[in-house]
Amino acid sequence: MKSHTIADVLTESLPYIQKFKGKTIVIKYGGNAMVDEDLKSSFARDIVLMKSVGMNPIVVHGGGPQIGKTLEKLGKNSEFVDGMRVTDSETMDVVEMVLGGLVNKEIVNLIHQHGGNSIGLTGKDGRLITAKKLKTKVEPTSEIIDLGHVGQVDQIDVSVINLLLQGDFIPVIAPIGVGKDGFSYNINADLVAGAIAEALNAEKLILLTNTAGLLDDDGVLMTGMSSKTVKKLIDDGTIHGGMLPKIGCALSAVENGVETSHIIDGRVSHAVLLEVFTDSGVGTLVTKNG
Repeated sequence: MKSHTIADVLTESLPYIQKFKGKTIVIKYGGNAMVDEDLKSSFARDIVLMKSVGMNPIVVHGGGPQIGKTLEKLGKNSEFVDGMRVTDSETMDVVEMVLGGLVNKEIVNLIHQHGGNSIGLTGKDGRLITAKKLKTKVEPTSEIIDLGHVGQVDQIDVSVINLLLQGDFIPVIAPIGVGKDGFSYNINADLVAGAIAEALNAEKLILLTNTAGLLDDDGVLMTGMSSKTVKKLIDDGTIHGGMLPKIGCALSAVENGVETSHIIDGRVSHAVLLEVFTDSGVGTLVTKNG
């Protein structure tokens, strides 16, 4: 890269660094970015850089493939209903071990390797996430299926997050909550990231995915959109299928106190930095008023 190009990039980032200093940014980390070694490293560097210039990044991570591999090693089959893992008590033990242990601490370690200061936790720590059992209906029969220890967010208590931010730590959160019944529940990481962003009135919610972002019928990336436009595209079927839960999460966030939501391509090296610090970004931006 030529020196003037480097200077251009640095200059372009300055207004964003000034604008977002002291602001909270919640990043849902998952997909290819969690399994490719180069992408894992670039993600950790992005998070440390954000913290170094005065932002407050919070990482919420998934770990479905890692859970699947561990269950396979233990000789236990994975069963899914509408993309959600059926989770009996034995599977939940594995989920807690993999998400709260292996995956969570690997991310913490990566951040430390790049000079950051991080603490990993699950939603069970500090009563961060109170969960309730998720009941899902399967079409076309509308039969209610019991998925076991699969939950949804009931309440968020951000006390422990605020404590970590005051101590200048980067929180890394596994999406496991505990119900009023005392049971542990595995919750979709997108939904946990969205709920935490809303509870903190975060500046941004960033969802990493394995696509370029939100695409129209011609496969063209849709960038800046208002919540009104997004609802219209859902109603007319342009946004459908697997992207609906993600865009629903992004939409809920901007309608409940988060300034902007971003669905970005986690397969791109340094995707988070490019989205936060450049004019063009690398994904779909959703705002309340457009």
